[in-house]
Amino acid sequence: MQSLTSEVSGIPLLSHSSDLQARLIEYASHIGAFRTPNDVLDALHVITTKSLPLCVLGAVRFPLKAADWNSVQVGKSVFLHKDVPEGWWEEHAALSPGRFSPHLFLAKSSLASYTWTEVQHLFEPVGIDRWSFDLALKHGMRDGFTCPVGGRWAVAFWSRKVLSKIFTQPSRIMIFAAANFAALRLEQLVGPDVGRIGASVRLTNRELAVLRLVSMGRQTLAIAQELGLGEETIRTHLKKAEAKLGVHNRTHAACEALRNNLIP
Repeated sequence: MQSLTSEVSGIPLLSHSSDLQARLIEYASHIGAFRTPNDVLDALHVITTKSLPLCVLGAVRFPLKAADWNSVQVGKSVFLHKDVPEGWWEEHAALSPGRFSPHLFLAKSSLASYTWTEVQHLFEPVGIDRWSFDLALKHGMRDGFTCPVGGRWAVAFWSRKVLSKIFTQPSRIMIFAAANFAALRLEQLVGPDVGRIGASVRLTNRELAVLRLVSMGRQTLAIAQELGLGEETIRTHLKKAEAKLGVHNRTHAACEALRNNLIP
């Protein structure tokens, strides 16, 4: 059987997969010793760059409302690794308000992790919806890997190479697990998001039921018939839901409810 070790410059190395696994197990076992967000990201970056062409980009804690990305702040809800390409974050922060970001949408709404090239294949963005991909390429980030953590955090990595052929499934699983440990430690270090405590939008069951049917394309009469209510009652529920969500029409209300995971 072929040995799992080799010698490079006199240093014994484990095979690729075993090496990554061993480093990440050590990272997880010592995660509680890291005292700053920079420590958490730096240690993870050392591991990924030694085992893969994968650099740590950073971590973000999602804002309470999906559309409220202009409220995120570096050092409070966004933590960037020191080796992120210069100027990328400044441009990203300037362009992102009001624009759709497929990476963050998937990280917010899904438990699965995807490479950036896979996200492009899923959404096939065109025109302005390509802004995040084009910006990454401008700064030398050819591909990346975004890991969602509980719908509250995302930990992202970037690479100068396309990852699909070199990023194996076992490696993905291990990196995803490490990202979860990193996000949990960041949550401990920065403390709870006080803006979330008692501040979430509280829609009634009837309001949610109405918005769910709106999202399915139902008109007022059809909604009233399905729920056994009067049309005027449906309009009242919609007006209250719109006010709570800070929007001005039913379509926008349904979209906001979907984006904030209030309705399935």
